[in-house]
Amino acid sequence: MIELLDEKYELIRDDNCFNLDEIKDRITDYFLAFDYVCGDYAYGKLRLKGFYDSTNKNAKARNDIKYLEQYIKDYCVYGAKIFLLKKAK
Repeated sequence: MIELLDEKYELIRDDNCFNLDEIKDRITDYFLAFDYVCGDYAYGKLRLKGFYDSTNKNAKARNDIKYLEQYIKDYCVYGAKIFLLKKAK
């Protein structure tokens, strides 16, 4: 378990790029509403994106976890390293 902003997360995907210190420097309370936090590295920069579980009433096509692979394909640099955190319930 990983603790960020007083919430517990499980690392469910890691392309050998997860860096807890860097994430702690970048994550904000904006991400507390999301069920998942995806991070991608391109050109040495970390980007974060929040996703909802498909059963969450706030889920839309742009932030529904079932579209994660499409998001990676459309918005991440080819070959970018990815990690995914899931909020523990």
